[in-house]
Amino acid sequence: MAPKAFSRVYFPRPFLRPESANGPVRDVVERLSVHAEKKQVTLREVIEGFGPTSFLSVIMAVALLVVSPLSGIPLFSSFCGLTIAFVSAQMFWGVDHLWLPNFIMRQTVSGEKMCAALMKMRKAADWLDNKAERRLLFMVRGPMRKLLEFLCILCGGIMPFLELVPFSSSILGLATLLIATALLTRDGLFAATAAALMATAAMVPVTVLSAMTN
Repeated sequence: MAPKAFSRVYFPRPFLRPESANGPVRDVVERLSVHAEKKQVTLREVIEGFGPTSFLSVIMAVALLVVSPLSGIPLFSSFCGLTIAFVSAQMFWGVDHLWLPNFIMRQTVSGEKMCAALMKMRKAADWLDNKAERRLLFMVRGPMRKLLEFLCILCGGIMPFLELVPFSSSILGLATLLIATALLTRDGLFAATAAALMATAAMVPVTVLSAMTN
């Protein structure tokens, strides 16, 4: 049994994925938009909007929120990063159902702000879907897949420590989004791009600290 500080994520059963002409990224944006009609949206509502084994879709959804203008809300990126880390860790270890800390599940965001942010994300989502294709398959199979899952854990776990460093969380959020897209669409080029973005994110705090000390 999970500790009281954690709660199991309950999904509608049976979970039926509606027919959609959208690609995986745009589909996630549209699912998030359903919740944006409310005055306040909790992370629990966001996460439970996906299927019982849709770990990648949940990671993609939270990463989209980090990349969006919502990342400017104080501590929002931190909670999203912790969510990504917890979900990715459970995916990495092959857990069959998602558990998340209650303090994360209770976090809220304004539906109005979320709606405005998602409006800006639709074109980016369509671009990612249109560019995705099956290539460099060795990057998303076998041990490399596990490495990518671990990189998602790393991205999420680092985000709270970079809260005060401009753009760092958004860069890591984009890297996580690309990894999730790569695994869903079998696009190894997206995975390679995500690795490059992580290297860029690592340089941002170094550059900021150097500027502060000079």
